[in-house]
Amino acid sequence: MIRVLLVDDQPLIRSGFRALLDLEDDIEVVAEAGDGLQGVALARQHLPDVALVDIQMPVVDGIEATRRIAADPALAAVHVVILTNYGFDEYVFNALRAGAAGFLVKDIVPEDLLHAVRVAARGDALLAPSITRKLINRYVTQPLTMGTGRGLEELTNRERETVALVAQGLSNDQIADRMLISPMTAKTHVNRAMAKLHARDRAQLVILAYESGLVVPRSS
Repeated sequence: MIRVLLVDDQPLIRSGFRALLDLEDDIEVVAEAGDGLQGVALARQHLPDVALVDIQMPVVDGIEATRRIAADPALAAVHVVILTNYGFDEYVFNALRAGAAGFLVKDIVPEDLLHAVRVAARGDALLAPSITRKLINRYVTQPLTMGTGRGLEELTNRERETVALVAQGLSNDQIADRMLISPMTAKTHVNRAMAKLHARDRAQLVILAYESGLVVPRSS
């Protein structure tokens, strides 16, 4: 059973999501919160698998709530999915940096919402390559080259290469083709890199790749 926490200051949004999720045999809404502070408290109380968290809320907003959940070792198994009305924007970027596993637009169709909850519960990131490329564009618009990757010393050479390819927006299948390995091996490299760097998902790998200098713009 996938346990879900709903955190949104709009009761109508929460009731709509609950009605949809409660119809599924493998999903249970365990609690609802109307602000981020209450959401963090309920996450600690119920230990949900997935927390659907709105960005703009009173008392404590979704970004700070995400940061508090991600920073709490007792909540390491809670996967935060950000809810937004606006698609990918600066708020979402900051939420991903805070530790969110991904994001959903509130007008998502029911089938995609159910799929997203199941994906997040497995621990997979809700970031398609197109979204990863938007993260990349947040940093650079020029062609990329390999840098030093200071701070990534724990990674093997193959893991560093894998992280660099993730930072270029490649999927596991594309990484496998580039490195001449199997998709499963590519996924293993990605997962090991995330574990060593304490990154919760591919989005944070992208951010770490740029902030460490592993991937940098080529000088023109």
